[in-house]
Amino acid sequence: MFEKVLERIKANDTIIIHRHSSPDGDALGSQIGLKHIILENFPGKRVLMVGDEAGRYAFMSDSVMDEVPDEAYEEALAIVLDCSARKLISDDRYTRAKETARIDHHIFCEKICDTEVQDTSFESCCGMITAFAQESGLKLNVTAATALYTGMITDSGRFRYDATSSRTHRLAAFLLEQPIDTNEIYRCLYATDYAQMKLRAHFVLKIRFTEMNVAYIYTTKDELAELEADLFGVSRGMVSTMSDIRGVDIWANFTETDRGVLCELRSSRYNINPIAVKYGGGGHAKASGATLRDRDEAMAMLRDLDALMGGEEA
Repeated sequence: MFEKVLERIKANDTIIIHRHSSPDGDALGSQIGLKHIILENFPGKRVLMVGDEAGRYAFMSDSVMDEVPDEAYEEALAIVLDCSARKLISDDRYTRAKETARIDHHIFCEKICDTEVQDTSFESCCGMITAFAQESGLKLNVTAATALYTGMITDSGRFRYDATSSRTHRLAAFLLEQPIDTNEIYRCLYATDYAQMKLRAHFVLKIRFTEMNVAYIYTTKDELAELEADLFGVSRGMVSTMSDIRGVDIWANFTETDRGVLCELRSSRYNINPIAVKYGGGGHAKASGATLRDRDEAMAMLRDLDALMGGEEA
């Protein structure tokens, strides 16, 4: 599956790795992991990473992005990871590269690169990068393995989500052959302070329900400003407050920003991806996102989710 990507990596001396904006553990982990796999196995190559800041994942080793001049793309291979659509890629200069390739596990939206490897059966893009290393007979170092394991943890929900399979655990075991400090990973990912606990409690009290028991939270720009919380921590971070409510199979977190209403959409049973796509987003069958115009459009999405719950066409 990965032969063409390996071929292109071998053929290029400069490789620039992209991923989606507002990175989660999988986007950043696959980026760091692939960089260090290439450097470990092809030490003469120049490997760079670009994108916006790591945010809450800044604890990951080598998570600081490189300053890359435009001219570096002229003779480079640009690799896009963990991204289903052009508009989601952090740093659109990948189009300037001599060659492009993509590795992704999201539901297909559009062709982005010259060479594409896409497989929705993987729980994470980090799982795909791990399989790439294993199938290609490439060596791993502890930095690559730790980054990839972190991404597998986060995108599989600590190995809870449906996409987790026997292959997931085999690949995780392959990574654990390196001296990974799993206690440190989990401490950095899930340790919290009292202020964060209070913030979660605040959002729990904001949960509302539609007629069909779709749970949702809506946060206005004014409310966000008053909280003095970072956008990612509210939009992506607080959607999980609704994940284990008995009788709730779909939940959505809406957060107003200057560029629209960010929506994080999740389900334990239903394929909510078509609704995310309808509103210009995408992702996975049970975990998707979109950026909406305003509150009215957010309420329209909730009506579509109610229709899905009722077995109607959205």
